Amino acid sequence: MVLDDELRLLGEAARPYEPDYPRPGWAEQDPELWSAAIGPAIAEALAGAGISKNKIAALGIAGQLDGCVPVDAAGQALGPCLIWMDRRAVAETAVIAKERLREKTGLTLDAGHMAAKIRWLKHERPAARSTACFHQPVSYLVARLTGENLFDHGLASTTMLYSLAARAFDSELLDAFEIKTGELPAIAEADEMAGRLTPVGAALCGLPEGIAVAVGTGDDFSTPLGAGLIAPGRVACVLGTAEVIGALDTSAKIDDRGLVETHSYAGGTFYIENPGWLSGGALVWLRQMLRLADFAELDSLAAGVAPGAGGVTFLPALSGAMAPEWIASARGCFYGLTPAHGAAHMARAVLEGCAFAMRDVIARLQSMGAAAEALLLLGGGAKSRVWAQIRADCTGLPAEIPALTTTSPVGAAMCAAVAAGLHDSLAECAALVGEITTTVMPDPTRRAAYDEAYGAYHQLFGSLRPMFEIQAG
Repeated sequence: MVLDDELRLLGEAARPYEPDYPRPGWAEQDPELWSAAIGPAIAEALAGAGISKNKIAALGIAGQLDGCVPVDAAGQALGPCLIWMDRRAVAETAVIAKERLREKTGLTLDAGHMAAKIRWLKHERPAARSTACFHQPVSYLVARLTGENLFDHGLASTTMLYSLAARAFDSELLDAFEIKTGELPAIAEADEMAGRLTPVGAALCGLPEGIAVAVGTGDDFSTPLGAGLIAPGRVACVLGTAEVIGALDTSAKIDDRGLVETHSYAGGTFYIENPGWLSGGALVWLRQMLRLADFAELDSLAAGVAPGAGGVTFLPALSGAMAPEWIASARGCFYGLTPAHGAAHMARAVLEGCAFAMRDVIARLQSMGAAAEALLLLGGGAKSRVWAQIRADCTGLPAEIPALTTTSPVGAAMCAAVAAGLHDSLAECAALVGEITTTVMPDPTRRAAYDEAYGAYHQLFGSLRPMFEIQAG
């Protein structure tokens, strides 16, 4: 995205790329996909905005978190990135008690996090033993652009190596996962300047050498930030490939059940979130499987079915369950199908199943005392009015939708604007973005049907738990 000094959108462009799934439970991306995409996307966005590249003052990067990219001393990737949904490193989590980890980091002990992936790479991929630095995707790109190995407190707080209290890497955790501090990027604020575009970085992205590049942050954090979420009150529901649900708090509340995690957040607060399950990705899968033309067709099918999907229940666990519990070996499921059901019931069930998982997370946030006065729907899935109504109805909360729902790049731009001195603070930037243009109110007459369907979702999950354990074995 290209934005002006007041953070108004002038132009945008995108280049798609897909994950690879070499085995069940594995998910990878070639970092070269990101490097190859950034230049053409920036060029097209500039052309759409009618802006010369010489007018650009700063660059911000935001992107997927929990990935792990090993690089050599020259910054070249030594293999694919093990991305956020990769859970091959389950055995590597046995090095520390989950209670101890949660106490220090606010995280759930899980193979999706970076520390487990680093340990797996060191043990299973001999080339990784000569790694100069293990990056997350954002810090990898920032390093390619600036030559500096940095990531922000938000990304650091997702690694299972970061102490919330100390705001630094923890020696006990580093030792447990057999990682040295020097093998990780240094930690800085998201809105600090990481460095300036080097000749290599300028050639990569097509912008002039020497412009400021912000440290940036992960998209779990940049998306609500770009929608103006800088203080507690609303629950952000980010409906991208993954569905991320979170709320801000002024204190580092820690969930002793481990359904939600606590992260440092740009601006000095804490983001309490569930880092997500395959949600928009589940819609992509269903659309392809049913050979639907587009998401509008999926929405139209779902809209023709009453709440409860005719008794069809979907568990959104195509890449493992993240709600109502974290179970990496869980798998997705349709239950209740009969010859009377068809594509429309399956479409409705997938939309509802993801909304039920969201309800699990919101209930936990509320029980912890986090403010949850409204839903803030973001990401590509926020464009679906059908899905928005389902979410409002099943929670009883109004669903607010801003004019711009793809806000992760806006959050990155906010960090860049502060890093370059165009604005004094992220709070100042937040006042300029996130205008709400649609509010979907809950229909109380549908709540009973959703409560019944939500109960069936929980009953199905509990009934399948023994199958998940067999899968893990």
